[in-house]
Amino acid sequence: MTSERPDPAVPTATYRLQLQPGFPFGAAAGAVPYVASLGVSHLHLSPVLEAVPGSRHGYDVVDHTRVREELGGEEGLRELARTAREHGLGLILDIVPNHMAMSPRHNRALWEVLRDGPASRYARWFDIDWEAQGGQVLLPVLGGPLGREAGHLRTDGDVLRYHDHAFPLREGTAGLPLPQLLDAQWYRPVWWRLARTELNYRRFFSISELIGVRVEDPEVFEATHAKILQLLGEGVVDGLRVDHPDGLADPDGYLRRLHEATGGRWTVVEKILSDGEPLPASWPVAGTTGYDALRHVDGVFTDPAGFGELLGRYRRFAAPQTDRGGDWDATVRRAAYKVLTHELAAEVDRLVRVASRLCASAAETGLRDRAPWALRTALRELLVRLEVYRPYASVDAAGVVTEEAAAEARLAFAVPEEAGAVDVVRDLVLGRYGDGAEYVEFRTRFAQTASALRAKSVEDTAFYRYVPLLSATEVGGNPGDPAVSPERFHAYCARVQRDWPSTGTVVSTHDTKRSADVRAALQVLTECPERWADVLAEVTRAGEGVPDAQLAWAAWQTVFGLGPAEEERVRGALLKHVREAGLYTSWTEQEPPYEEAVARFVAAGPCGVPGERVAALRASLEAHVRANVLGTALVHLTMPGVPDLYQGTEHEYRALVDPDNRRTVRFTDDGSGKEAVTRAALRLRARRPDVFGDTATYEPLSAEGPAAAHCLAFVRSGEVLTAVTRLSLRLAEAGGWRDTRLPLPPGRWADVLETEREFSGHARVGELLGRSPVALLERLPD
Repeated sequence: MTSERPDPAVPTATYRLQLQPGFPFGAAAGAVPYVASLGVSHLHLSPVLEAVPGSRHGYDVVDHTRVREELGGEEGLRELARTAREHGLGLILDIVPNHMAMSPRHNRALWEVLRDGPASRYARWFDIDWEAQGGQVLLPVLGGPLGREAGHLRTDGDVLRYHDHAFPLREGTAGLPLPQLLDAQWYRPVWWRLARTELNYRRFFSISELIGVRVEDPEVFEATHAKILQLLGEGVVDGLRVDHPDGLADPDGYLRRLHEATGGRWTVVEKILSDGEPLPASWPVAGTTGYDALRHVDGVFTDPAGFGELLGRYRRFAAPQTDRGGDWDATVRRAAYKVLTHELAAEVDRLVRVASRLCASAAETGLRDRAPWALRTALRELLVRLEVYRPYASVDAAGVVTEEAAAEARLAFAVPEEAGAVDVVRDLVLGRYGDGAEYVEFRTRFAQTASALRAKSVEDTAFYRYVPLLSATEVGGNPGDPAVSPERFHAYCARVQRDWPSTGTVVSTHDTKRSADVRAALQVLTECPERWADVLAEVTRAGEGVPDAQLAWAAWQTVFGLGPAEEERVRGALLKHVREAGLYTSWTEQEPPYEEAVARFVAAGPCGVPGERVAALRASLEAHVRANVLGTALVHLTMPGVPDLYQGTEHEYRALVDPDNRRTVRFTDDGSGKEAVTRAALRLRARRPDVFGDTATYEPLSAEGPAAAHCLAFVRSGEVLTAVTRLSLRLAEAGGWRDTRLPLPPGRWADVLETEREFSGHARVGELLGRSPVALLERLPD
């Protein structure tokens, strides 16, 4: 199959491939004919630059100048691009501007910095606080205190080795005794636990193996983007996905520079927007990678009343392990306090140092006489009250660091004068004291710390502590209020079409904790909370050795969402669950007895006889699960924006959190209903770009009659109509569609999924959605 290469300006749809040594460029090229047949316009590739050997994700970049050899090198990428072009596909690349791997033996730029210190030509690359730790870069690599590990440190020529780690020795120091040798280096190997409080380089969230890169420096930008820009300039690549812009010192400036350097190529950013938060209008990008769309699509298939009942039953079932009653906002705040005092203590220390210097040297008397402990308290109290990932220079920061939050923060102080530290910190964040270098540094550090805090406290902690509905605990989600009314959904889509018509949209990604099809099944539980509670009461009586009720609730929802699955997959996901929650065990303070109890419970419970009872409940609800699966797929593929399909999700795809969602997929037809819906929608998008593109329109369509609330429908550009069933179990219990009708726009409408069917006028919804829970119609020419 060959065809004209598509217009690279804006994709019609993209298909994400997870490259890794076991699935290199050559394997991706082999999948091209199949992917092209689906109807997408571009392959979306995970990071392709040189990474740590063996990496399965590619976000641990070690060399920006080379395409990864384990994937086939630059020639392999170019050959993949040629194959893709022959089949009418372009390429979109995922790029990682925020960080590199903290792996000196693979990262040559970092190697030189550790060898030569601040004088290195690469010193400006990395976000290192050379004024801390006596001018040495703290390397948290030792398995224990130095006194215990010193015997494992040895010199090998001009290299210092520790197990499989290697570090460069400063010139002329190789012959020194170990204590003096360590003191003479530009770095200091230390016990890994010191990373919490002592680290003096910026990292990705709390991951010490990834060091922050200063792409705000024009020279660093040019050096780290030259290869990507070359590939864009030569037409090998057509567009970009930017990973984690929140971590950058200056996202606004970076995105402007990238836009200019790429000539305005289609670019989306992995910006996680909180519920109701807008994307900065000044950013020269097509939009986000789509987690905001995911929240709205999932929400419209969630029953608000049923969720409320489910939450009440969760509180009664899991108390007292529901993190003080199962309140979402309180759970997030407690998680934030924990993260700030543990995982991000070093980042807070750096903020306090900058704030203290500003207050001590400021000409503004209002800043003077602020004790470091008071500044620390004020910072902590303001940070935990932020409801977005970070404030932006291009958005009114007062809207996210509110006076209400400041008033709450002041309550942490016993003395009014000490509470004034809150106002000092807030005004520094809002830029009310000026734009000198240190003031900008403070605002930058505050924003970066806020981003890491939000990710760690919400995504990696609270999502695992607050689990009444697992499908709501997704990146960008709002587990406290997950349901979205059709009116809110339509309003969101109208805003997207008006403001960001080429934004990305997703429902499954390499980062989702559960695939869309698993979440679609879980959403059915909001339509039958009483049946769920009855089954849980039954399996609780039958189960043995339940470690705690909260875990049991999450475990049985996992089995319900996943359906029949291997015990190993469930065990891996639940072990990650309890470590992330950090209530009884964690990644850094593991409690073997508890984790062993979890493993025994998985063997006997979720995947044993009690789990079979939960699976039987799912089987009895399969028709309603199917309605959500197909509805989610069709809405995603026809709503405003550019849909991105994660590999394999054109079929029914049930996956849990990584690494489960990075398993090998088969690129073959399976003839399923979901594949048929996906192919039909994608091919229609490719054939009618005028209907779905930047100049398209979005019009909500309202059904009339007793079951009108169960039909979600909209029209694109007056030419294509989507109608799906929502809350189908509630619909069945209420007597079905009965005389519900959908007033169609003028003309005759052909069913794209069942081509022999036509509709016009006031279509009976029972006929439109009788044989399938979804319908895709195209207006016939007059």
